[in-house]
Amino acid sequence: MASDAARADKARDADKARDIEIALLACASGDKSALKRIYDAESPRMVGVAQRLLKRRALAEEAVQDAFILIWRHAARFDPQRGGGLTWIYAILRNRSLSILRDEKRTETSDRPIAEETASEEDDPETVMSKLSDAKALHGCLEMLPPQRRSIVLLAFVQGLTHGEIAGRLRMPIGTVKSWIRRSLMSLKECLG
Repeated sequence: MASDAARADKARDADKARDIEIALLACASGDKSALKRIYDAESPRMVGVAQRLLKRRALAEEAVQDAFILIWRHAARFDPQRGGGLTWIYAILRNRSLSILRDEKRTETSDRPIAEETASEEDDPETVMSKLSDAKALHGCLEMLPPQRRSIVLLAFVQGLTHGEIAGRLRMPIGTVKSWIRRSLMSLKECLG
């Protein structure tokens, strides 16, 4: 009996792997419903795998979303002769998760939003004036950004939302959110320069 159950599990796993490979080949042909089939079959497990690497659910969901974008864009690169479809999908997820992890380690963040940073009573008048001047300069530079880019920067750095959360809230592609934040930060740096 136990060997029958093991054989049934093995057959189910083989069928699932074959279905994923067929769906990947269909994605390469532009079949969006095939991507949805992969998503429905694997996304819960993928979030779990990414969360073990990233330790935060929001980042794990972002990694899975990014992975599916990459799966869609690069499905034509999948070659069943070189390896299984599930292996290919999880390699993309792992690489994306590690990239996010590296990016998170490079970015030192404070738990306090920018707006909370106020002068304490111990600060001397020159320090207080310098902080007020810096805040005014930052406010002025933020005002120079286009309104939608300014709101994305504020969502990221004042409210602390991840790129994935911003993309979901604003119904924008995550790549657009990331590039707008990057360009906005470069503009702010140049303005404050």
